Amino acid sequence: MQITIEIPDEIAQRLDQTRGSLSRRLLEVIIADAYHCGKINTAEVRQILHLPSRLETHAFLKRMRVYLNYDESELQQDLKTLKEFRST
Repeated sequence: MQITIEIPDEIAQRLDQTRGSLSRRLLEVIIADAYHCGKINTAEVRQILHLPSRLETHAFLKRMRVYLNYDESELQQDLKTLKEFRST
């Protein structure tokens, strides 16, 4: 999907001169908000933003000041995985 937004040219020029492309930064804000609201998961964040690893995805979310959605079922799965590693 492609989305078009309108911003006055003089403001768009100032925004685009900061860090990175304006369209990329807008995409990052939208994706961080969608993750924060629980509409997408970390795998989808990684896929949409073409991030190379899960760690890069977590770093991105941290940079955007969005906490990881980590619930009890994920904790139980991580504990199970840890036990499996320790037993080998």
